[in-house]
Amino acid sequence: MLRIFPLAATVAFAASAWCQTWEREDVGFDNIQSRARDLANKAFIPPNRDSLPAWMSHLTYDQYRDIRFNPNQALWATDKLPFRAMFFHPGYLYREPVTLNEFTSSHQQRIRLAEAYFNYGPLVAKHGDLPPDGGFAGFRLHAALNDPGTFDELVAFQGASYWRALGKNQKYGISSRGIAVDTGVEGVTEEFPSFREFWLRKPEAGDTHARFYALLDGPSYVGAYAFKVHPGNETLVDVRAVIFTRRAVQRLGIAPMSSMFWFGENSRRRFDDFRPEVHDSDGLAIRTGTGERLWRPISNDSGKVEFSFFDMEKCAGFGLLQRDRRFGAYEDSETNYHLRPSLWVEPTSDWGSGRVVLMEIPSTNELSDNTVAMWQPSRVPKPGDKIEFSYRQHWTMDEDPSQADGHVVATRSGVHDWQREQRTMVVEFAGKAINQTSEVALTAHVEAVGPGAEKVKIQGVTVQGMPEERWRVAFQIAPVAEGGKLAQIGAIELRCSLKRGENFLTETWVHRVTP
Repeated sequence: MLRIFPLAATVAFAASAWCQTWEREDVGFDNIQSRARDLANKAFIPPNRDSLPAWMSHLTYDQYRDIRFNPNQALWATDKLPFRAMFFHPGYLYREPVTLNEFTSSHQQRIRLAEAYFNYGPLVAKHGDLPPDGGFAGFRLHAALNDPGTFDELVAFQGASYWRALGKNQKYGISSRGIAVDTGVEGVTEEFPSFREFWLRKPEAGDTHARFYALLDGPSYVGAYAFKVHPGNETLVDVRAVIFTRRAVQRLGIAPMSSMFWFGENSRRRFDDFRPEVHDSDGLAIRTGTGERLWRPISNDSGKVEFSFFDMEKCAGFGLLQRDRRFGAYEDSETNYHLRPSLWVEPTSDWGSGRVVLMEIPSTNELSDNTVAMWQPSRVPKPGDKIEFSYRQHWTMDEDPSQADGHVVATRSGVHDWQREQRTMVVEFAGKAINQTSEVALTAHVEAVGPGAEKVKIQGVTVQGMPEERWRVAFQIAPVAEGGKLAQIGAIELRCSLKRGENFLTETWVHRVTP
């Protein structure tokens, strides 16, 4: 539940070859939460990015990639347990040390940085010594995800509070993070709080999910996190968080996610590339507490940062999805964009009222994430407040985890030379309900909403059956004023859905068009 309140002797057990010592301690979420509360009552101390030896700080991209974890040293590998942990070497961009701990039902031990964990390639063969009390850059968990005899990468935590996960036969794409702080607020520098420490629960032989805790720290927030990771065809990640507020911010983002969209079938801004589409996600899906389902195609056309806000009293779910699963949509056998997971988030506590925020950043390449989605609570926490929330993530190949039967599968638009002041919009839907035989014809509900809606007219609406059990809605937008210019109208918000009689059969397509 997203709630806000006013904040009001170890025993050595055993040692490993790398001076790791088991200590008797009952590690639980209450302990991590207590540590977070104590830390929040102290002034923020930035992590020392200069604590690493020079040879580690000055690693190049290629050198860093030439350091690989030794699979034979994976945590729990010799115990033949259902999960294994491997660690990221510090250095290059990852200069803030992350403390890793292992724990059982009765003991814990710190995992010490050691050279034996890593294989150093020829580019770093003459490296220096490791700091005696250094941390790691993060960790990743492995499980028998795709083949019973092979431990595949399942989830990875590296950099600030970011993580990525995989389901069966998926390739890394979209990223998640703990919280977002002042993301996209004009004139304010965005904060990136970090997971400073993790506690990895040693699995038992019959475990079907991995468990671990994390401590987050930043200038404005300190938090305790609990994770459960369930591998499968779609991998589920259960997240529970308790956040303590150090200072006020203008925008807090819950369950934020970041993805990449360069161009797609709906793009008017094209690039000199051999592929028809390049993106990790092609749209934002939302399910409100009232049952309404929305689909907002992602765009990279305007050349400026764009925000879309979807206010609601209750959120039942949202996510950035990759709906187009055809290899032919991307024609890329190296990046495999058709195998990138969608990320769907379902609250498992009451988040209260707020809004889903979509931020689209202009991009001229596919090298960085330029699309952000998150939940922004209506009330901004004050210094001293405590916030609690939980949610479940679905890292999935399902084209419609929002559970809308009728859903959007394509968005296209264009302008003809002989009709310069009339833009054609094409929206395609698929779903069982709309393909059922009926004497009542399908009709389209199309409207312009918001500022400037009165300046345009919707005309020429048609509904047409297409191959592959799709239904196409086509219509034109044009200026209401005689002799008016589309370019002078500005951005227009459009909505479209299919209905049979008075029954709506699809989610609502919501799109911003800049004529």
